[in-house]
Amino acid sequence: MSEDFYDVLGVSRDADEEEIKQAYRTKATEYHPDVSDDPDAEEKFKQIKTAKEVLTDEEKRRQYDQMGHEQFKQAQKRGGVGGGAGQGNPFGGMGGNGAGFGGFEDLFNEVFGGGGRGGRGRQSNRPRQGQDLRTRLSIDLEDAYEGIEKQVTIRRPERCADCDGEGHPPDADVETCPECDGQGQVTRVQQTPFGRMQQTSTCRRCGGDGQLADETCATCDGAGITREEVTLTVEVPAGIRDGQTLRMEREGAPGENGGPKGDLLIEVSVDSHDDFERDGDDLFYQYPISFPQAVFGDTVEIETFGGTVEMDVPEGTQSGERFRLKNKGMPRLRGRGHGDLYVQVQIVTPSELNGEQKEALKEFAEAGGEEVEVKEGFFEKIKNSF
Repeated sequence: MSEDFYDVLGVSRDADEEEIKQAYRTKATEYHPDVSDDPDAEEKFKQIKTAKEVLTDEEKRRQYDQMGHEQFKQAQKRGGVGGGAGQGNPFGGMGGNGAGFGGFEDLFNEVFGGGGRGGRGRQSNRPRQGQDLRTRLSIDLEDAYEGIEKQVTIRRPERCADCDGEGHPPDADVETCPECDGQGQVTRVQQTPFGRMQQTSTCRRCGGDGQLADETCATCDGAGITREEVTLTVEVPAGIRDGQTLRMEREGAPGENGGPKGDLLIEVSVDSHDDFERDGDDLFYQYPISFPQAVFGDTVEIETFGGTVEMDVPEGTQSGERFRLKNKGMPRLRGRGHGDLYVQVQIVTPSELNGEQKEALKEFAEAGGEEVEVKEGFFEKIKNSF
């Protein structure tokens, strides 16, 4: 991510304040460490916050545009732009967590409405969907061929049934929070070289509720949320591949302010098989044949997931040859036919022969009158075919 504040937020240099704020909310949602899988999410999150603080302040934005990013950065470190950390610096050291910058919790409250009970603050009362949850499921290759119903057990947050998510018993005495006067958030004003700066954050005393109760719910210890173990039935479709993800809608974490639940994402792992190897929708199988079958040809029976099928082995078949059985592989998702099954034959050399068999082979060799010629690269071809 570029350090230039406009690039950080993904806006043009003539973007207005509302565009900048909207870009900030989008980026903060994407890179907040509590919801992002990006390994650099925390650093990117700090850059996003700093960019928004500068570009939404008219005077600081003017100086930033005049000085450029690097000079502005150096001036800020020297205290020439808002002073150093602990000296009225509104940035806390270029995206740090210093004075006036606000921690991750404050920004989470601003963008998402906070976590836990803080999410019910007055800062944003609109309904919000709950977070998605993730789990894993392992199945056999046969299950992937047929499709199957499986059960998964997860522990997920649920709204406390005893207090209906309020964090206190229904008969508790509730009063308006004196810290925020029932607003659920507090505003602090800080004097800086650029003038008075105002910062709003969730009230820490009431957790954003705007109210204080004289007792907390014994079941959830005032959190309003409990973690419950639930078992769900998952419909695994035929043809699913290893690593694909299934989505169960509205089986995730509870929403806030009446919003819907999130979804449950299930990553499917398909175990390897003793006989078949899978590549996409195709299957590969090795089948042993005898020397006479290779010489004279034969019709053999191949056991597949869809049942037994016949395959013709032509005369003079060489060990390692591969035959294609169309539409005998894995089913394609959403019912679009099947892949193919590739059968590679291997001629089995008998390890024990009786006298009659040995004599017959000797006669065969003498009748040929010459040694069997093995072409250069033959064994390498056999090796590569595997």
